This record gives sequence, structure tokens and C-alpha cells, in this order.
Amino acid sequence: MNGIKELEQISSQVRRDIVRMVADVSSGHPGGSLGVTDFMVALYFKILKHNPKTFTIEGAGEDVFYLSNGHISPVWYSVLARSGYFPVKELSTFRIYGTRLQGHPTVCTKLSGIRMASGSLGQGLSCGIGHAQAKKANGDTNSVYVLMGDGETQEGQVWEAAMYASAAKVDNLIAVIDWNNQQIDGSCDEVLTLGDLAGRWSAFGWDVIKMDGHNFDDIIEKMALAKSKLGNGKPVMVLMKTDMGRGVDFMCGTNEFHGKAPSLDQKAVALAQLDETLGDY
Repeated sequence: MNGIKELEQISSQVRRDIVRMVADVSSGHPGGSLGVTDFMVALYFKILKHNPKTFTIEGAGEDVFYLSNGHISPVWYSVLARSGYFPVKELSTFRIYGTRLQGHPTVCTKLSGIRMASGSLGQGLSCGIGHAQAKKANGDTNSVYVLMGDGETQEGQVWEAAMYASAAKVDNLIAVIDWNNQQIDGSCDEVLTLGDLAGRWSAFGWDVIKMDGHNFDDIIEKMALAKSKLGNGKPVMVLMKTDMGRGVDFMCGTNEFHGKAPSLDQKAVALAQLDETLGDY
């Protein structure tokens, strides 16, 4: 099982992949991708019960993951490739028309590891709830994980899903919110404040946990705590504090690179800050 040092090395390489992918096609969403890199690496290399070699849409007998904020596809594609779902060299086809690695994940290209098309914000939690209920109906004791953006929780469908999940006692579900207080038009406070996010999810009947999304020890500990709370009649919400653009100094903590690719000059500056640990594609 991967230790903290190995997870840190994988994260550095994934961040390099993200920067290169978006810069080379002058298109994509690096900010949020860099911000959730540590969590996604911990999830796929430490936490999730999954087998890249036997992937199915149904995911019977294993944990499943849904990315609701699909615009951060660069981090997901990199983690999927680095964990064995498809060849790492395919990352070079990101956002090229007709390839499997489109700007937002899609199922029509049959890319291993992806179970739903995402990018229309607000839908992932509903899909995750449906899959969680299907697992229960089939006697599958594994868990469903969903990642959302904090700005995404301004969508009404999120709260319909939140209300339903608690009412239906969907207690094999762990949702995670990337709580960086940034969205494409500014900070969440400027656009539409989220207020007491923990209090809101608690009021909707969820168990709520707060987590540091850049501390591997805390990620592993808090996700284990989240899993320990399953089976008790409540879904679990993990509020994960992150910095958008983490790992690259001129991208960190700002929404400037939410949906903007770095220039080739900026790419070079960014890569100089990130160690190549597994080999670039």
C-alpha cells in the first residue's frame, strides 16, 4: 500500500500532467484540478476499493466514484491513467477533437474509469445516490463516492438530492465538496455566498466532516472516519478545504486559472516548481 512519501510523489507528477495537458492545447481548467490533486491521488491510490483491469459501468463488488464538477477532467484523467485505467501516453490527446479525453468526461468514448458524462453542474450527486441505492438493492456492501465543487452547490438540484439522500437513508454514500471558495466569476462569497456550509448539510440530515485537502495524513484519517459512519442511516458529507491552483505559486489561491490555460512561458515556470517523479508522458 502506498505510503505518504509515495502519494506526495504521485501528486507532484499528476500536477505536472495537469499543467502540460492544458498548456499544450491552450484550453482547460487547471485551477481546480491542481487544488484537488492530493485528494484524488489519495482516493485512487489508497482509499478506493477498485480494480482498473476489470472496470465496468456497474462497478459490482467495488467502490465507485463520480466526478460531478467535470471541468476538472485533467486531474481525473491523469489519476486514472497513472493508476492503470488507460495508457499514460494517451494524456497527450487531451481536448483534441475526436479523442477519448474530451474537455469534459463523456461515456460515449468508452474511456475506462468513467461512468457518467459530467460538466453540467449539479448532477453528480443525484447519479451517485442512484448508484448507491442500486448497490443496496443488489446486496453490494461497497461504497459510492462523489466529488463536487463548492460553487456547484449554488445549483438547486444539489439540495434536492441532499434532501432525498437523507430521507431515503442512503448511508453507503460519501460526498466530498472541494471547498476552495473560488468559482469562475470570482470568490463564492462575491457570487453567491455559501454561508454556514457545514450547518446547512447537517440541517439536511447528513453527517458532516471537515478535512484538510492538502494533508495526506488528514485525508486518510478523515476519509476513514467518513467510511466508519456509513451504515448508520445517514449519508456523509466531507467538506474539504483546498487552495485552487495548489502547487504552482502564480495559480494558487486565485480564480484566474479556473478556466484559463497557462501560456507556454507560464508552463515552463510552473513545471520548474513541480518534481518529475514518475516520468512525463
